[in-house]
Amino acid sequence: MEPVRDTHGRVIDYMRVSVTDRCNLRCVYCTPSEHLHLIDRAELLSYEEITRVVSLAAGMGIRKVRVTGGEPLVRKDLPRLIGTLATIPGIQDLSLTTNGLLLGRFAASLAEAGLGRVNVSLDSLNPERFREMTGGGRIEKVLDGLAAADRTGLHPVKINVVVMRGVNDEEMQDFARLTLGTPYHVRFIEWMPIGSVDRWQSENCVRLEEIRAAVSGVAPLLPLSIGAGGPAKYFRFQNAAGAIGFISPISQHFCDSCNRLRLTSEGKLRPCLFNDREIDLRAPLRNGASDTEIADILRSAVQMKPLRYPEDVPSGRCRLKPMSKIGG
Repeated sequence: MEPVRDTHGRVIDYMRVSVTDRCNLRCVYCTPSEHLHLIDRAELLSYEEITRVVSLAAGMGIRKVRVTGGEPLVRKDLPRLIGTLATIPGIQDLSLTTNGLLLGRFAASLAEAGLGRVNVSLDSLNPERFREMTGGGRIEKVLDGLAAADRTGLHPVKINVVVMRGVNDEEMQDFARLTLGTPYHVRFIEWMPIGSVDRWQSENCVRLEEIRAAVSGVAPLLPLSIGAGGPAKYFRFQNAAGAIGFISPISQHFCDSCNRLRLTSEGKLRPCLFNDREIDLRAPLRNGASDTEIADILRSAVQMKPLRYPEDVPSGRCRLKPMSKIGG
């Protein structure tokens, strides 16, 4: 099968699928400080609807699927969906993004269902700071979840760290040192202007070069060839068990290699994270659209992908829709 390409020649083979906008944390960079309106449960795509969309997407060349939220593990019976998605012909890489609080409970059942690996969002190793950043989260639960994921073979276990000046930037070396004795992939991510309009300040976004300089203070970084095709550039310390990744959506965007579509929990296709344009898929799904019609909508979403995100993103205009509603 010929891979599906957008109008700029990029192969689109990756879909992020959000299953809920609900979360058991309120992280400072993800949710606005004002009241967050939650989607009515009847408006969320059912597991059967999600499976149908992913099956049709696989038929047009989607090979990688990441299940996201909100916090996906708060949705009831998630391992059942994972088990169904894992059996779809053509899906070669099935992963999950989670905050890790419930991962200790579900890691074994997720691995048994067919999940390949996990990304865990963790922005502080300090218990009190973690509670402040997440609105009351317990870091012990996340650390237990990381260990459970490693124990059950959800490899590589990736830790995503959003670096914020004056908040957690002093912990960059502590996170980097984690890779000396554990096989975790610690990935440092520039803070993106999404969702927290009253919190986002462009000057508080720590750029790639500053992050890399701080991490290099632990030991020299050696380049790695893992993760080819993804947004992260990987390195390691000499003789380290794990790896270090840098993701720079702001200072060094990777739009020219973007290979993904996003499916929100309420059934909207989003061709670009920073572009507010969305295509409704829920209505056709529930109004009797044929597989051919749904596949045509998927293809049209691919063709709508812009060449790059809007020019004002690096300068700091914050997008109003929070990440929990887009899908992380």
